[in-house]
Amino acid sequence: MPSSNSFIIITMDGGAAVGKSSTSKGLAERLGLMHVDTGSHYRTLTCALLGSGTPAEQGETISKVLETLELSTQIDGRSAKLGINGMVPVDSDLRSPEVNAQVSKFAAIPELRQKLFAYQRSLADLARDQNYAGLVMEGRDIGSIIFPEAAYRFFLDADEATRAARRAKEGQTDSIAARDEMDRTRQAAPLVCPRGATQIDTAHHTLEEVIEKITHHIES
Repeated sequence: MPSSNSFIIITMDGGAAVGKSSTSKGLAERLGLMHVDTGSHYRTLTCALLGSGTPAEQGETISKVLETLELSTQIDGRSAKLGINGMVPVDSDLRSPEVNAQVSKFAAIPELRQKLFAYQRSLADLARDQNYAGLVMEGRDIGSIIFPEAAYRFFLDADEATRAARRAKEGQTDSIAARDEMDRTRQAAPLVCPRGATQIDTAHHTLEEVIEKITHHIES
């Protein structure tokens, strides 16, 4: 357990359905951390842009729409959620088929990622101000781009069949392989295992075992 006067930043990267959210939420509860799901940030902006009638292909228009979007944060339990112009979308909207089909396209747009970069970095200061013991942030570029200096960086993975079964259990039907391909090959902040990160295969461990492995690594 971190000492009472220390503040830790934990990054949790990996593709879809590798267990980032469950692991990060469990770790946040166990260690007294604030939890941030950056995947929901991209889904939130995707919702806003689709709601404005702006497709991912209209780069110039997207930049103009992004300028009109004011980012804010709402704390829900231990989770910090992104609000757009004062409103936090409901989870069913973030997980709609339309957003599932488009989020990787929007997430590949450099201007959109730049819109979120400073905001995501600022959440460490928010966690300190809210007296959390630290921050656990999950996503696809956290240990490589957002917090490359973090002392504790993890990369979760699992085989495609395991991940597809997890998505199906959640009621999601998007293709794991297609999502991985888009995330790994995009020009802006592609999905990679950050150099020096601890890799964990979640297909062969229970959620509790994964959280225990990470906690043990931090404590040691």
